[in-house]
Amino acid sequence: MAAVSATQVKELREKTGAGMLDCKNALAESGGDMEQAVEVLRKKGIANAEKKASRLASEGLIAISQQAEAVAMVEVNCETDFVGKTPDFQEFVAAMAKHVVENRPESQEALLEQVFASGKTIAQVTQEKVAKIGENIGIRRFKLIEIKEGEIAGSYTHMGSKIGTVVKVKGDKAKIDEDAVRGVAMHVAAASPRFVRADQIPQEVLDKEKEIYLAQMQDSGKPENILEKIIEGKVKKFATEVCVEDQIYIKDPDGKQSVKKFLQALDPKAEIVEFVRFQVGEGMEKKEEDFAAEVAKQLGK
Repeated sequence: MAAVSATQVKELREKTGAGMLDCKNALAESGGDMEQAVEVLRKKGIANAEKKASRLASEGLIAISQQAEAVAMVEVNCETDFVGKTPDFQEFVAAMAKHVVENRPESQEALLEQVFASGKTIAQVTQEKVAKIGENIGIRRFKLIEIKEGEIAGSYTHMGSKIGTVVKVKGDKAKIDEDAVRGVAMHVAAASPRFVRADQIPQEVLDKEKEIYLAQMQDSGKPENILEKIIEGKVKKFATEVCVEDQIYIKDPDGKQSVKKFLQALDPKAEIVEFVRFQVGEGMEKKEEDFAAEVAKQLGK
């Protein structure tokens, strides 16, 4: 096996972005020939990408890209928080958000088939990124919000882009600017509302809450008519807790003003049209693994 110098490893790493051990092994396998080593890495990279696709990617980042007529929010997942903090991964996520707002795909499948700036499909670009970064990564979801006449959009990312929110408000742009709507987006990130207003809460959700409250109070000894009033009050309180319009605005210094009142103090006719909140990995099983043990395993120690 040919001797491999640190300079060769460095050069190959700069050319391919592959890990140092992978570069060293590829150079040894190719007898020190740089071009053959690149080919070895490309072949192994594609194979590795296929293997990595079965590994859980529950870390990652959220990126938002906004234009005059639309705003896009994208979640891209990776396997470890370490990769999520690298400039290469961050640039990839930002590029995907920009692509979505400019090309407006109708579905996840359509997005992967679209051609990226490099001339390759998004699916191909993603696979190449898997090979380069050395982890399974994937575009998990995106949301594209159209901004029509008389609407203002605001967005916010939090916790190192682990949470992203977009809010769209209908109102007078002379009275409500993007900063005001961004404040509401910040509220959505912190308060995690589920609906805009009470009339959007599905009946089955309300019925389930009533069922829970009734079970909690079944041994209270109170008359049925009193129980009904208490439960009705609890359901109304539930609605104020899960609807963004009724929640107390987090930036209100007195802690009394609702989000709706905050907006209508600026424009009496203002109303929230919709909001979207993404949190990285929500609903996915997280893999807990000791980082030092993972590094040792990759190095074969």
